[in-house]
Amino acid sequence: MKKAIYILLITIVVLSCKNEVHVIDYAIISGKIEEGRSKQIIVSNSLSRKVLDTISVNVDGTFNDTIKLKKGYYNLKYGRGKVPMYLETGYNLNITANAKFLDSTLTITGNGSAENHFLKERKNKVKAFNGSENFYMLDEINFTQKLNEEKEIQNKLLVNNKTISANFKSAQQRDIEYNYLSALANYENYHRYYAKEPDFNVSKEFLDPLKNVNYNHEEDYSSFKAYKVLVAKYYREKAKQLSDAENIPEDVARVQTYAAVASNTMKTDLLNSAIFGITITKDLNDYYNAFKTGATDQDQLKKVEDYYSKLKLIQVGEPSPKFEGYENFAGGTTSLDDLKGKYIYIDVWATWCGPCLAQIPALKEMEKAYHGKNIQFLSISVDKPKDYEKWKLMIKDKELGGVQLLADINFDSEFIKDYVIKGIPKFILLDPEGKIVNTNAPRPSEEELKTLFDSLNI
Repeated sequence: MKKAIYILLITIVVLSCKNEVHVIDYAIISGKIEEGRSKQIIVSNSLSRKVLDTISVNVDGTFNDTIKLKKGYYNLKYGRGKVPMYLETGYNLNITANAKFLDSTLTITGNGSAENHFLKERKNKVKAFNGSENFYMLDEINFTQKLNEEKEIQNKLLVNNKTISANFKSAQQRDIEYNYLSALANYENYHRYYAKEPDFNVSKEFLDPLKNVNYNHEEDYSSFKAYKVLVAKYYREKAKQLSDAENIPEDVARVQTYAAVASNTMKTDLLNSAIFGITITKDLNDYYNAFKTGATDQDQLKKVEDYYSKLKLIQVGEPSPKFEGYENFAGGTTSLDDLKGKYIYIDVWATWCGPCLAQIPALKEMEKAYHGKNIQFLSISVDKPKDYEKWKLMIKDKELGGVQLLADINFDSEFIKDYVIKGIPKFILLDPEGKIVNTNAPRPSEEELKTLFDSLNI
């Protein structure tokens, strides 16, 4: 009897083992990098650039690690070099390269190498097209011809490849189409800029291919930049239509439009792109209420709530936050209270900020036009200590006027944080008593600034 029970137990254990399915939920990445100095490979999402993992590199350049990531597109960054990769669970990739000549020496072997070889080959085929100034300067007929050539080259490359998986091939086919459509969608604005033709408009039929796009493909939104750009543009246009129809501010309409997106992944990402907007909106309460009503992500709601609480403290008529002892280019230090008695037009900028530098000619013109009047022009740089000499040299070389100050801890300065400044240039107008007139004042290049000054009899 005991023997029978023992045999039965053994049989059950054996059958249980046979029924157990071992699920592989990782990819293996190994290899060797010659002539490299970095001690790690950084793995990041190709779209968000968020760092997701790191792979340790040994002294001899070898590495071997398992990575648990969702199927998708990633960047492997080593030193200054970057390798775009497609990864799936079950992949076992071996990568070798010379760090000094990463692109030309890169080799990939193993399970999953076919898909990654295709990505590299496709990238090399279209290098001459994407983002090229000369490409977007072409007239409509030649641009369309060139774009179709690019699409045909990629599709031919895809069709002729017999080694990649069917799912990967299908996804790549969609991405080729998205890049084609994205270029069509961008052409009008890019051509206006590069060809210096501000009144240029595409023909009536030019954008017809965009009519059949599915704007609700969640996986592609998380995978392909071109599709993400198309979706964002589509919903911005829908927001503009809502703004016109309901006579509401366009930025508020944008939040409402994003909040109505069916896919929670897409909705959350689109709303995430709109969080910063609360710091520059002219309709704070409406913007906040639209976000609070439409958002479901708790982290987003907390961020917006925090911004809203701080922004409520700097409304029109409230005393301005203050700063003390900022270094003055002219010598010594200056505090905000030292400038009371006149209107103060504040320009928050930095030497590395292109849009800031673009405003300098117009700012100098405004300073000249209002010289001797009841207004003080104040520029506050948020440059870091490493750019200190650059700050001084730029003021001298560009002959910047007004009061030129350097914030004490760049973007971490209390004055900058009190005004919830998340992007520059930022322009603020205070009255002679130091009270807030406008926390989002017009830029020097905008006609509205002169209108504002004149309305205050400056």
